[in-house]
Amino acid sequence: MPTPADCRVSETHEWFRIEGSTVTVGITQHAADALNDVTYVAMKAVGTAVGAGASVGEVESVKTASEIYTAAAGKIVAVNDAVAKDPSLVNSDPYGNGWLVKLEIADLSAINALPNGPAYDAKHAH
Repeated sequence: MPTPADCRVSETHEWFRIEGSTVTVGITQHAADALNDVTYVAMKAVGTAVGAGASVGEVESVKTASEIYTAAAGKIVAVNDAVAKDPSLVNSDPYGNGWLVKLEIADLSAINALPNGPAYDAKHAH
């Protein structure tokens, strides 16, 4: 599944979709495939302030656990409860129903500087 063009993607395989000052965060199809079957998702609570490069939560699979990082400082304003109940959404729909958190971010420059989906895909083609 190609990474949508409206997403910016970090080196650690998180995607960021900007909607005003709210940024939705998830993991890429590449990361979901590497994790294989996601079995557990735990995000930090709504209202938590996070710094650039800080963890916003964790995704676990049978193979490994992986921290989820933000590329910019902000505050968690929403957590996707659906993936906590059904972690397989991260594998089946990583850019849609498998999103993880939404952050309120004042300075979007670090995220805007990241490559977009097609540039990320070109670098990480299988």
